[in-house]
Amino acid sequence: MVTRMADDTTRDAPLFGNPPRIAEGGHVGQIDNSLVPRFAGPPTFAQLPRMDEVDSADLAVVGVPFDAGVSYRPGARFGPAHIRASSRLLRPFNPATGVSPFAAQQVADAGDIAANPFSLEEAITQVERSARALLEQAPRLLVLGGDHTIALPLLRALGSEEPVAVVHFDAHLDTWDTYFGAAYTHGTPFRRASEEGLLDTSACIHVGTRGPLYGARDLVDDRDLGFAMVPATEIDALGAGGVAERIRARVGERPVYISIDIDVLDPAFAPGTGTPEAGGMTSRELLAILRDLAGLDIVGADIVEVSPAYDHAEITGIAASHVAYELLSAMAPGSQEKQ
Repeated sequence: MVTRMADDTTRDAPLFGNPPRIAEGGHVGQIDNSLVPRFAGPPTFAQLPRMDEVDSADLAVVGVPFDAGVSYRPGARFGPAHIRASSRLLRPFNPATGVSPFAAQQVADAGDIAANPFSLEEAITQVERSARALLEQAPRLLVLGGDHTIALPLLRALGSEEPVAVVHFDAHLDTWDTYFGAAYTHGTPFRRASEEGLLDTSACIHVGTRGPLYGARDLVDDRDLGFAMVPATEIDALGAGGVAERIRARVGERPVYISIDIDVLDPAFAPGTGTPEAGGMTSRELLAILRDLAGLDIVGADIVEVSPAYDHAEITGIAASHVAYELLSAMAPGSQEKQ
């Protein structure tokens, strides 16, 4: 039963002040876009309430506008705002899964974590500290990056007590050792996380990897760090359902963190990213795989490397916002694996 939080008899939006919202399942949801145009609503993700507008939250969406760890094109610091702007067309009911992600759980936008753009190590500390504080208010996080460096402090916040499985969608391994002697970059977070004991090394997997490597040793090191792999070259043969089966077989019933570098998509579907590689998956394939992960014990997720300066027509931002929507649907209580 959907009810309006404003008087629905006048059909008039307020001239100012609190906008009318949809309330469903006892949760405060999106702005009522039958009364307020999408382009006039608040700049939160999917026009959801801010954290200070709800008594409590089951899941917090938070941005990390940081890209000091990139090795090629910059700009992912503007990713969180771009994804939020591209999320205005998301609606309450997901017909592909039969889930209403904003009715099944209280989702709220926690704004952005301020991370020092001039010091990688200080920024990593700030992200970890802020994520831990936020987890005291909401038990699960969906993080909008930012570059992939932020996965390490997020895993420190989530995996320090119990190692987690990681499902990593990316064109790249991100298990390299250093760049220019720097241990903390967007190409090294999962090596550091594995070395720090944050990962369940029997249950981690890359999906969509492709492109040239520095050498065959990269693959050996990656396996030693605990990762299996579904490269992009196998996706056509497996199909979305087959990829999801591989992920499920690897992860089992363990707590899982899903990390999505938007460059896992082919540049045709995600041009707005810092390190594009040809031969990636389509948006439809990625969304289908995520839908098949419903029911996993997803403790957190990130979407990173959206760089809006290269994103004509919001192609990448729209893809990222829909990826976020499918993650929220998969994380909703009561969501089930499709049979």
